[in-house]
Amino acid sequence: MQLLDGKKISEQILEEIKADVEKLKSENKKTPHLAVILVGNNPASETYVGSKIKTCERVGFKSTLVRLPDTIEASVLLEKIYELNNDPDIDGFIVQSPLPKHISDSKVINAISAGKDVDGFHPENLGRMALNMPAFLPATPYGIVELLSRYNIPTEGKHCVVVGRSHIVGLPVSLLMVRNSKPGNCTVTICHSKTVNLKEFTLQADILIVATGQTESIIADMVKEGTVVVDVGISRVPDASKKSGFRLAGDVKFDEVAPKCSYITPVPGGVGPMTIASLLKNTLQSVKRKQKA
Repeated sequence: MQLLDGKKISEQILEEIKADVEKLKSENKKTPHLAVILVGNNPASETYVGSKIKTCERVGFKSTLVRLPDTIEASVLLEKIYELNNDPDIDGFIVQSPLPKHISDSKVINAISAGKDVDGFHPENLGRMALNMPAFLPATPYGIVELLSRYNIPTEGKHCVVVGRSHIVGLPVSLLMVRNSKPGNCTVTICHSKTVNLKEFTLQADILIVATGQTESIIADMVKEGTVVVDVGISRVPDASKKSGFRLAGDVKFDEVAPKCSYITPVPGGVGPMTIASLLKNTLQSVKRKQKA
């Protein structure tokens, strides 16, 4: 068993991005600028956004954090999005989720310009991705395929089983794995909450990608020997032995499943760091596209 070390690979990617940014600056070209809209003060969102801003500083990006109260009207949020769409200095921006219940996720996603949608959620980017055309790829799926690529995991002709069908992870990663590309060319099965006898499908997986939000729901007897397992989930589990009173766990019961795997992502330190690195790769790509236009 070998760990798919997302922390290590993301460090490599960030160093590559930093070198690209230094080259842009040395040529007096535009410094990439990422903006983040944060609605409310959800503690997890605060942590994620803080990490993104800090990583921007590390690679030499400009960053802007737009804080808005959770009582904000949807129309005011949309006005701020249109403002960023039209700001020539902003190369990409995201609206941090989750949003307050009175604001429609789909309206927000559709309001973001596809050319600045570095989260890769806009229908235009998802459609272009499905057609294997240039697009901003959703950050977490992008991170997953990059992790598989950098560990030289064979994917062509393999059976990839994706558990979860969200538009953030499950659906787009299934499209990336089935595309005629490298990584890709898998035979893909998508499972979800209505799948009957999930174990029957997971046991067939050469590559198992789990993004259900159901803590430690994939156990040892659901995975065959030699499987590559990518665990996207992360949640807090009570643990009296820890000073904090909890430990972080994924959707896969790591201690049970890991001995059966050829490769597996740890939680934390697997997919999470890759997501931020992919977000910054998309932002850098936005700058390079403008230079070519």
